[in-house]
Amino acid sequence: MFKVIPVVLILIFHVQALAYGAQPQPMDDIRPPIEKGIALLKDPQYTRPGQFTAQREKIWETIRDIFDFRIISMMSLAMDWKSFTPKQQDEFIEAFTELLKNNYLNKIQGQFHDEEIVFLGQDLLSDKKAVVKSKVLRQQTEIPMDYKVVLSQGKWRIYDINIEGISLIKNYRTQFKSILAKESPDRLIRRIREKNLEEGTDGKPNA
Repeated sequence: MFKVIPVVLILIFHVQALAYGAQPQPMDDIRPPIEKGIALLKDPQYTRPGQFTAQREKIWETIRDIFDFRIISMMSLAMDWKSFTPKQQDEFIEAFTELLKNNYLNKIQGQFHDEEIVFLGQDLLSDKKAVVKSKVLRQQTEIPMDYKVVLSQGKWRIYDINIEGISLIKNYRTQFKSILAKESPDRLIRRIREKNLEEGTDGKPNA
């Protein structure tokens, strides 16, 4: 009897180790799409005239699933999220997602100069939260960039980005809080939609 116990324990630990090993790792989910997006920025086929929009949509198709836009929206509104009706919440997520898409793609397409992203590692904060650490290499400059991620529906997704210690979420939260102190949720949503129209569907300002 006493000889069986160690064997059982070994089997239990072995099963637990296999189960843990089967869990997706944050960097494994985040790194490939980002590196593929960088490769698309460098792809010579998109330097030809008329390929701006095609490149833009291909990049977005590649990276959009690594973001959890519902959590990003909730955290950007903070306590104000509860004052939105379910319909307003859905409309806000849709409009805010489009705003983030425009801002992100406009920035990387308009300002990309052969930068490289080096992934440094990951810190597991809990079973469902982690930080993926990286740095952007721009000529002789290194820019720290950390991705805060959450395990959502079996996949690690980004809910905040810290660039040189500046949080994307906190930046938008400050702006939204200021607007909502004076205006309604519907007006905030209209503001975001108007901003999206200004940017245009191809990432360039409308004429």
